[in-house]
Amino acid sequence: MEAMTGGKFLQKFRLYETRSKFYLIGRDKSRSHWRVLKIDRLECAELGVEEDPTSYTENECQELLWRIHEGNRLTGGLKFVTKCYGIVGFVKFLGPYYMVVITRRRKVGTICGHEIYSIGKSEMIAIPSVIVCPNVAYSRDENRYKRLLCSVDLSKDFFFSYSYNIMRSLQKNITEKNTGQVVYETMFVWNEFLTRAVRNHLKNTSWTVALVHGFFKQSKLSVSGKDFWLTLIARRSRHFAGTRFLKRGVNEKGRVANDVETEQIVFEDTSDGIPSHMASVVQHRGSIPLVWFQETSRLNIRPDIILKPDVDYKATRLHFENLALRYGNPIIILNLIKTREKKPRESLLRAEFAKAIHYINKGLTEDKRLKFLHMDLSKLSRRKGTNVLALLNKVASDVLDLTEFLHCEISTSAKSEGAPSGERTVAKPRDDKCSSDQSECVAKLVPLLLQKGVLRTNCIDCLDRTNVAQFAYGLTALGRQLHALGIIESPKIELHAPLADDLMDFYERMGDTLAIQYGGSAAHNKIFCEQRGQWKAATQSQEFLRTLQRYYNNAYTDNDKQDAINVFLGHFQPQQGKPALWKLDSDQHYNIGRQGTLKEEIARSFIKRSLSDGNILLENSLPVSNCNNGEKTGLLPMQQLDDIREPSDSAPDISICEPNPSSSMNYGTVPGGRHSMSEEWQNYLKRLGYPELHSSNFLDLDLLSSSGNSCDEEDEEVFERSSLINSPMDEISVESSTSYSEQGHVDEVSGRDDTDLSRSSSQLSDTRDYSDRFAHWIANGGMLCY
Repeated sequence: MEAMTGGKFLQKFRLYETRSKFYLIGRDKSRSHWRVLKIDRLECAELGVEEDPTSYTENECQELLWRIHEGNRLTGGLKFVTKCYGIVGFVKFLGPYYMVVITRRRKVGTICGHEIYSIGKSEMIAIPSVIVCPNVAYSRDENRYKRLLCSVDLSKDFFFSYSYNIMRSLQKNITEKNTGQVVYETMFVWNEFLTRAVRNHLKNTSWTVALVHGFFKQSKLSVSGKDFWLTLIARRSRHFAGTRFLKRGVNEKGRVANDVETEQIVFEDTSDGIPSHMASVVQHRGSIPLVWFQETSRLNIRPDIILKPDVDYKATRLHFENLALRYGNPIIILNLIKTREKKPRESLLRAEFAKAIHYINKGLTEDKRLKFLHMDLSKLSRRKGTNVLALLNKVASDVLDLTEFLHCEISTSAKSEGAPSGERTVAKPRDDKCSSDQSECVAKLVPLLLQKGVLRTNCIDCLDRTNVAQFAYGLTALGRQLHALGIIESPKIELHAPLADDLMDFYERMGDTLAIQYGGSAAHNKIFCEQRGQWKAATQSQEFLRTLQRYYNNAYTDNDKQDAINVFLGHFQPQQGKPALWKLDSDQHYNIGRQGTLKEEIARSFIKRSLSDGNILLENSLPVSNCNNGEKTGLLPMQQLDDIREPSDSAPDISICEPNPSSSMNYGTVPGGRHSMSEEWQNYLKRLGYPELHSSNFLDLDLLSSSGNSCDEEDEEVFERSSLINSPMDEISVESSTSYSEQGHVDEVSGRDDTDLSRSSSQLSDTRDYSDRFAHWIANGGMLCY
C-alpha cells in the first residue's frame, strides 16, 4: 500500500537530449515529486553529472523543458530519447562513457507493500555527442567490449526495488538501519561498480537501482482453507563470482565461489495487503572453503581436483568469520560430498575440510565453534529403502531448534518517530536525502523471534545435492513458519502433502536457475522426480541431456561468460596500451600476489582460471601429498558442538592421511560394542577436551536411525550405527561409520574385507539398468550403449 512505501523514491524517468547535454527527468509514483539530472555530452574522457537541487511540480518541470528546448533551438532543440525506470550504471572501456538504463520492467512480487521488479529490457547509450567522440569509440576492441558487457543478460534473474532493500534479508532490514550508499556496498549488489562513480559524485542513490542477481519467486498458496504468500529469494554474491570450473573454493579474502543466500518469507494474505505477522528463514550455500580448483578440459568431463594445502587455513577461517558476522552463531555446516571413491576426488576435499574445521575450532570458544555434519548424499540416495528427504527433514528439524527463524508482528501508527526499541519501520529510504521522509511510514515491524546462526550447505558444485537439502530445510522451516502465523495447527508438513509439492516446485525452479548461472545447465533433480513418482526412463533421459549441456557450456562457453562477468563487476577494466581481455589467460589480469613472471603465467595458459576479487595463490598444480602412512593418530574432535554424543560404534584407531589414488585406503579395526564405550576410550576423549557425553543438543542418533522407511532390519542397524555429529574426520559420518562399504575397502564394523559382500551385491545387480550404466559413463567415460 502507498502508506507503507514512505519516502519519495524516483521510479519513472524520461531521457531527453540536446547536442551538449542529456536531461533525465525523474518522478515518484504519486507524480508529486519531480527531479532533474544533467549529464554533460561534450566531455569524452570524463563523466560529468550534475543534479538539480530543486524539487519541481509536474507543471514546473514541463516549463523547464520548454525553456531548455527554446534555448537550444539553433542546434536542434530538445529531443526525447526514451522512457526508463532507473539507471543501472555508467561504464567506460577504451573510448567514451556509456549509460545503461532500464527501459522495461516487470513486477514480480511485493514485500510489506514494497514492489519488487525484474528487468524486461535494458539499453546502453553512449553519452558524448557524435561530434566530440573520437574514432576509438568505433574501434573493433571497443565494440567487442560492448558486446561482452551486453552478453550479461539483465532480463534474466536480476531484480530490484525502489523502496525495499531487497539485497538484505528481512531480519537485517528490521534490525539494521543502514541505508543509501551503504547498502550498495553489500555483497549482493551486482552493479556496485557500475554505479560507484555517480553515487560518489551525487552523494545519493536517487537515480540508480541496486540490482540483485539470483532468483525471485512469489506465489499465493493455500492450506487448510487459508491463503498465504510464499516468497523465495536467492541472492548470489558478486564476490568471487563466475562459472563452475573457473571459480572454485575460496580466495585469499575468504570469499567462496557460488555463494548464495536463500531466504524464505511467509505472510498471510489480507484484503488490504498489509499482513499482521511475517516469518522469514535464511540459509546459505557456497563452495567448499578450501583453496582448490579444477583444470578445464574438453576431453575430460570430470577434471581432477587440485587441492592447495594451507597449513593455517587462513582463507577458510576468514570465510567462517564472515559468516558469523553476517548471521551470528551457531554456524552449522552440512557437507554432502562423497566419503569414498575408487579414484579420490571429492573425498580429498572431504578429509581436508574436516581437518580445517577441527583446526579452526581449536581456537574458538565453545559457543562459537563450528558445528559440522557430513552426509554422503550420493550414496544414501542409491541405497534401497532409504528416504533421503525424510532423513534430511530430521536433520533440518534439529538445526532449526538451534537457529530458529524470524517471526515479526506488523503494527501501525500515525508516525514512526519514537518507536520503541526493537521496532523498525517497514520502509527505509535508500536515499540519504530522503531520511526526513521516514516519518511518513505508518507501519512498524516488531520482532517476536530472531534467527541466530545459519545452516551452510555444500556439495562439490553446490547445485544438485545442495538444492535437495535446501528444499528439505525449507519444508521443515515452512511448517514452523505457518504454525507461528497461526495458519496450521501442527508445525510439521508431511512430504506427500500437496503443500510440499508446491514448495518443491519453488526449490526446483530455484535450483535450475542457480545451476544455469553457475553450472551451465538446469539442476539434476533425480530425487525430486522420484518423490513425485515420475517415469524413470524420462528422468534418466532428462539427466543425460542436462549432463551433456553442462559439459558443453563448461568446455566451450564458460570462458567468455567469465570474461563478461569480470567486466560487468569491474574486476577487469580496459586501458589504452594494455593487452585486451581476450588476449590474456583468464587469470593474468589478477597478478597480485602471484608468483612468477607474466611469461611464466602465459606458459600455464592451458589452465583456464579466473581469479576475480582478490586471487588464490596458486603455487603448483600437484595433488595434495600423502601424510606419513606409518604415523597413526586417534580420532580428532569433530565439529565440537555445544557437546558431543557418544560415537555409535566406538571410534577406531585410524591412520589419518590424504587418500592416495595409487593405493587402497586402510582403516583400523573398530572396538566392539554398538552403544558402549570403554573406560580407556572415554578417558581419551576427555584428554582431547570433549565435554560429558550423552548431552548433545543437535542431532538425535536414535531418531535418525528410524528413517521412516519400510527397510529391513539390516538397513535399520546401518542407520542406528551412523554418527552424524562432532566429527569432521573422514571416519565418522552418516556413511563412513556404517557397515555398507564399497569394493576393496574394509568393513569398519567387523574389520573384515568386504570384497565378498561387494561380489554378492554385484551378482544381485547383473541386470544393470540405464541409470547404472549412465553413472558409469559419467564416472569413467567411454561409450554409452543401450
